[in-house]
Amino acid sequence: MKTLIKNVKIVNEGKIVESDILIENDLISKIDSTISDEADQIIDGEGKYLLPGVIDDQVHFREPGLTHKGDIETESRAAIAGGTTSFIDQPNTVPNAVTQELLADKYEIASQKAYANYGFMMGGTNDNLKEVLKTNPRNVPGIKLFLGSSTGNMLVDNPETLENIFSNTKMLIAVHCEDEATIKANTQKYLDEYGEDIPVKFHHLIRSEEACYKSSSKAIELAQKTGARLHVFHLSTAKETELFRNDIPLKDKKITAEVCVHHLTFTNEDYETKGGLIKWNPAVKTQKDKDGLWEALLDDRIDVIATDHAPHTWEEKQNVYTKCPSGAPLVQHSLVVMLENYKNGKISLEKIVEKMSHNPAILFRVEKRGFVREGYKADLVLVDLNENWTVDKENILYKCGWSPLEGMNFHSKVTHTFVNGNLVYDNGKINETKFGERLLFEIKE
Repeated sequence: MKTLIKNVKIVNEGKIVESDILIENDLISKIDSTISDEADQIIDGEGKYLLPGVIDDQVHFREPGLTHKGDIETESRAAIAGGTTSFIDQPNTVPNAVTQELLADKYEIASQKAYANYGFMMGGTNDNLKEVLKTNPRNVPGIKLFLGSSTGNMLVDNPETLENIFSNTKMLIAVHCEDEATIKANTQKYLDEYGEDIPVKFHHLIRSEEACYKSSSKAIELAQKTGARLHVFHLSTAKETELFRNDIPLKDKKITAEVCVHHLTFTNEDYETKGGLIKWNPAVKTQKDKDGLWEALLDDRIDVIATDHAPHTWEEKQNVYTKCPSGAPLVQHSLVVMLENYKNGKISLEKIVEKMSHNPAILFRVEKRGFVREGYKADLVLVDLNENWTVDKENILYKCGWSPLEGMNFHSKVTHTFVNGNLVYDNGKINETKFGERLLFEIKE
């Protein structure tokens, strides 16, 4: 199968170049100013931009065990509609993916159901070191540790266990950093005052700057001591950004950071109108924090933009504070949110591609993806930067059927998505054949 895309502006590796691009089977075979090869399908990209597909390094697609909220099929379908062609899913499903067998089960499900390419993190607990050390770095992206309990029962709080994991694996260790003791004490204070129905506007004071900083600084200290590769998920405070460096290239960094779209979009002021819909762990914090995250993203202390896509049902999100689960769906909208920031002059197209495609590929050492290069997998997205639309119930593809962005207007749209050379999304139409493949990772000593 050959596909030729003509007259498109390719955003790749810090440049924007007008070009043609030829896809043969699952690979990019030629990039040139004019390509006249025969092709099975020709797409006129005039006026559009072509980006490498987004690699989202942190999603919760809820399968197995929580499929009333979302599943690999529904959420990966939403992903391709938004230009995300590869995802890395987290282990706090039911059961938790904390043995090699349970991890293999998730891969088996995805091989049948994934519209996008997939990787699954192995989960660490206080007592599964042997299982963690059996993980194959060739086809598993890394080890995930919750250093503050989030959704699920995966809190790792035994210092000896942590040191053992950090000392004994060469794999990337990705961490959720919030200090459990701090959160418990803060929660109790508000429970004493309000009972179960704590106003959600206090969420960022319960899961506070102190809780985040205490935990992430400790994790970084341990990584420095042991030489482990550490990736800190979803930074939410300006203070934490001071812990990261930007004076060496990403490929040489052993300690890296991610920011999520919601922490770049909302502040605690938005609890007033959005309530529990924007209750995340770690919490959306202040304008000062949002500004600090943007600054660190643009100066390369923060390496990656992701979503922490975590759907819950509408009914679950209407519960009182203590029973309202944290998390929200975002994978269909992350790219357009960032393109809106481009339209508003906050970030360049080249930087968006760097943080959402190139850098996740470099950081996780994803094989042959994340760039528009000859010989690489054809995971590609075409976007129209001049199309206005509004997020509403009619165009939301998440199984849960809602979005914290409902009612927001966007001025860019994903028009085409390719996964492994296959046109899977074409102006609102989804190809129902599933072309997702298991991600592979380069092993470096």
